[in-house]
Amino acid sequence: MAPLTNKLLAVQYTLKGPGLSPTDGVQATTMLEKLISQLIGVLTIIAVIFFIVQIILAGYGFMSTQGDEKKLEMNRSKLTNGVLGLFIVVIAIGLGTLISKLLGLNNPLDLQTMFTNMGL
Repeated sequence: MAPLTNKLLAVQYTLKGPGLSPTDGVQATTMLEKLISQLIGVLTIIAVIFFIVQIILAGYGFMSTQGDEKKLEMNRSKLTNGVLGLFIVVIAIGLGTLISKLLGLNNPLDLQTMFTNMGL
């Protein structure tokens, strides 16, 4: 009776199908983490570019106001919002990096690795 029990306990249940292996759950989690990390990195780059363009457009708007107070105030608001947005993105990157370093993650802002993993 004991050998039969040992055989039953030793049976491993695995999913069968194309592309499935016993470590797929771990690989899927790792892939999800990479995808989220890459998405955050790309969105951060897009946000920085967006706010820099907003600052440049506000500067151009200042040059073309021709003394109109309403346009001047609108461009001042655009400039303030652009600078604040850029400041918030930079602070968020800094805090994210600090927290990841405290948690022991290595080099969270490695853009070369991020683009290589994306296939670019």
